[in-house]
Amino acid sequence: MTYDNLLERFLTYVKVNTRSDETSTTTPTTQSQVDFALNILKPEMEAVGLTDIHYLPSNGYIVGTLPANDPNLTRKIGFISHMDTADFNADGISPQVIENYDGKPITLGQSGFELDPKDFPNLTNYLGQTLITTDGTTLLGADDKSGIAEIMTAIEYLTKHPEIKHCEIRVGFGPDEEIGIGANKFDVDDFDVDFAYTVDGGPLGELQYETFSAAAAHIDFMGRNVHPGTAKDQMINALQLAVDFHNQLPSSDRPEKTDGYQGFYHLMDLSGTVEQAEAAYIIRDFEDESFENRKALMLAIASKMNEELGQDRVQVKLNDQYYNMKKVIEKDMTPIEIAKAVMENLDIKPIIEPIRGGTDGSKISFMGIPTPNIFAGGENMHGRFEYVSLQTMEKAVDVIIGIVSFLG
Repeated sequence: MTYDNLLERFLTYVKVNTRSDETSTTTPTTQSQVDFALNILKPEMEAVGLTDIHYLPSNGYIVGTLPANDPNLTRKIGFISHMDTADFNADGISPQVIENYDGKPITLGQSGFELDPKDFPNLTNYLGQTLITTDGTTLLGADDKSGIAEIMTAIEYLTKHPEIKHCEIRVGFGPDEEIGIGANKFDVDDFDVDFAYTVDGGPLGELQYETFSAAAAHIDFMGRNVHPGTAKDQMINALQLAVDFHNQLPSSDRPEKTDGYQGFYHLMDLSGTVEQAEAAYIIRDFEDESFENRKALMLAIASKMNEELGQDRVQVKLNDQYYNMKKVIEKDMTPIEIAKAVMENLDIKPIIEPIRGGTDGSKISFMGIPTPNIFAGGENMHGRFEYVSLQTMEKAVDVIIGIVSFLG
């Protein structure tokens, strides 16, 4: 179905810089997210017919409700998307609208970059569709302002079409998902639904209820610096310790060499001097046992190195970030069954596969609200080559409306 305000709404949202900041200690981490919630989303939430709209300073979420208009539809269902964008330039976003895409390379403004099907073969899935791209100097922000636009458009349509019977709907737009802390303070009691969906997936049909379990590892290496000319049996090179540590991890367990259900260690940062060095890793796996084994291996490597050095010069700090939400959702597959049935009724092929990452739903599910993820349309997210199909966004709106009016 075509929705009059969807494209305009999306373009308005993405032009606002709401990038999160992992170095900040505030909630949200950037004032721009607060301003976006209060100055742009709140008035529009009122305009589309939501009630009980309130901003929660404790967690940065803005929440609203559309009451049920059919007493037979007794479920309370939530939809959640995040306001922030990833760590790529988000200043001066100037989206391009490409109508009736012809399958040829798309020039991205005056940047010198282009979206070429030779590099990005998924473009061929969108022949004849309307694509929204970047101008090559910024990201787009479809992750996840496409989700916000889709939820808002669905609410607007339901309000204008009371003949469509629906259950009670709660919507929540939150901060800081891209830096992994957005749902840490999510208020389950305030949201008060039976289950929810994050509208934060990628291409058409994605329906996901399995995520990685995730941990972060920070490793300090303490060296001893002496003149290299007299270094024999005296120097301890902290950078070399970092290299030696990394080389003891399985060489095949890296993001660039894994897919499907395969986990990995990902070296995110390495810096230092001969005297001192530090490394940051993320650890990902789907299964509890292998997840714990990965963390244990890092500790074992450090212990072995320290024993060989005769001193504790390698220190590992581990921090669990989120867990595979499958353990919660598989206890009651109702939200998956409903979304799957709705997609099939709309001739959308459900793509049910694990997320090689996480969503806010990973944490919210363990807080007590089962929250799988559905597609929002974005491709090549987090960079200058990001794009989204308007037709896929329209189908996401169709799915939201179908879920809340489901009679099964």
